[in-house]
Amino acid sequence: MINYLKNEEKIILSLRQLYSKYGYLPYKMNKFEEYDLYAKNKEFLIGDGVITFTDTHGKLLALKPDVTLSIIKNATDNKGTKSKVYYSENVYRISGKTREYKEIMQTGLECVGDLDLYDTYEVITLARKSLEAVSGDYVLEISHMGILSSLLDSVSSNEAYRQGVLDAIKKKSRHEIKLASQKYGVCEDKTEMLCDFISVYGEPKTVISKLENMNVNDEFVSATKELKELTSLLGNYKIRLDFSIVNDMNYYNGIVFNGFLSGVAECVLFGGSYDKLLFKMGKRSKGIGFAIYTDLLEGINESQNKYDVDVLLLYSDNTETAKLAKEIEKLNDMGKTVSAQKAIPQKLRYKEIVEI
Repeated sequence: MINYLKNEEKIILSLRQLYSKYGYLPYKMNKFEEYDLYAKNKEFLIGDGVITFTDTHGKLLALKPDVTLSIIKNATDNKGTKSKVYYSENVYRISGKTREYKEIMQTGLECVGDLDLYDTYEVITLARKSLEAVSGDYVLEISHMGILSSLLDSVSSNEAYRQGVLDAIKKKSRHEIKLASQKYGVCEDKTEMLCDFISVYGEPKTVISKLENMNVNDEFVSATKELKELTSLLGNYKIRLDFSIVNDMNYYNGIVFNGFLSGVAECVLFGGSYDKLLFKMGKRSKGIGFAIYTDLLEGINESQNKYDVDVLLLYSDNTETAKLAKEIEKLNDMGKTVSAQKAIPQKLRYKEIVEI
């Protein structure tokens, strides 16, 4: 039966099977939530807007632009345990370019609770295996918000300067770092340290070695040690360290990561640790997860699905119904898919034609 599914459906099914093996349970949510949930955490949302409407009782609701916030809202704090869920949900956003409404399919997972290093390793391993399930030609890029924040703490406490530098790090722009430092009076030595930092990219062992030589402050050393332990567990897969992955520091505090596939120009997988978001929502737990934009995977492995059906079965008005049904059943028993038609459809892709 799986051979008859669309490519995107096969991918989602394989991901669900993968997550289930690690004890993740399916999570289902309503299409909408109270708008207040999203209004309080707008900076956490990936997207350009929230689609709202008023219900019959006058309450302002929103079509869900995100799944993580709903999962956290319903999570409980229990020492020694964690909630592990996966989902395939449509989210609804407003396009920043066209201002049109967008419906986007996401598949992902969240691990919330009393987490440790193993949980971080497990989630990133599942992110890597998710990319691998789609295509062997992938790369998973990892960063650590603790390294970024401690580095900035050692340079300046000016929020405007820090934000300017974060934007420059995203772009890997030495020029913009220097302009920001000149504007806010940051010394040349610290400016050069930041400029050197944005060139730190690549294979984990090499990058970790460079970070260990920087020895910025205790927090930087601690975050580097955590990243070293994690990458050592992850092994020699297609993983790169890239500190231009910058998420909002009001929500993310540890590991963050993005996944890319050959042939897709955009990031298809994004995730990270969001302990600060949980704290802001009144939880004591920790959290980490990721989501995959499954709508971006539509063209992946398209060459494996060159045909819509195996057989185009052509018949006429004079063909006996019983004979037609028997022929289709025979072809089905041979494991072939069949489309019975009186004429050849313009866009139907088929391996062979059978006429009766």
